[in-house]
Amino acid sequence: MRPVNLIPAEDRRGDQAPLRTGPLAYIVVGGLVAVLAGVTMLVLTGNQISERKAEVAELTREDEAEAAKASRLAAYTQFREMSEQRVATVQSLADSRFDWERVMRELALILPSDVWLVTMDATASPGASAGGEGGGGGGGLRAAAPGPALELNGCAAGQVSVARFVTSLKDIDGVTRVGVESSELGDKESGAGASAGGEESGGSGDDCRTRSFIAKFQIVVAFDAAPIPVTASTEEAVPVAAAEGEEAPEGEDG
Repeated sequence: MRPVNLIPAEDRRGDQAPLRTGPLAYIVVGGLVAVLAGVTMLVLTGNQISERKAEVAELTREDEAEAAKASRLAAYTQFREMSEQRVATVQSLADSRFDWERVMRELALILPSDVWLVTMDATASPGASAGGEGGGGGGGLRAAAPGPALELNGCAAGQVSVARFVTSLKDIDGVTRVGVESSELGDKESGAGASAGGEESGGSGDDCRTRSFIAKFQIVVAFDAAPIPVTASTEEAVPVAAAEGEEAPEGEDG
């Protein structure tokens, strides 16, 4: 006997239930998938935003910590800069210092016995010239030497002695050139008169040529290679006039 199911087809369950077809089921499933994807994306985006905010906060804290550290070390940086500036200043002063003591010692060693000095000016620049009777003679040659220089005024036993003295001056360490401003012999009449006048007045005459063979000279000894600070006086020096220092001493024996 064959069984007959009297339950309507739409109410049946199990294997005997008919399959439901139509687009509604697919639409519902698609909607659920879209909602799930949206929720997933929203959660992932929220997590990324939270991570980025945490990184920004961490970087901000690190920046504040480094700024505080730099502020604490600023005093050391300023001290280092000040120390370097002072060292540079001291080094510049040391380089620009000229050893006059050594020059005077060497001048005393090479000064011949037949040469004597009446006046001597030692200046670091033309603007620092001491002036006076002795320093005025070598004014032109002194202006041509921007660095330290000696202005020597005196007498020697003849023009040959003056020439030997000029050669000896070149042996002083650091001397670059020696210029002779003038070298003149005294005439016989004035020399004899000067000698008599010097003896009567105690030898206080301005002219050291007490004999006719004695030559009175004015010499400038330049130390051009010596390092010196740049000043307004050194900038005004006229280097073209240096050629005057190459002239030979004037006089009969010169």
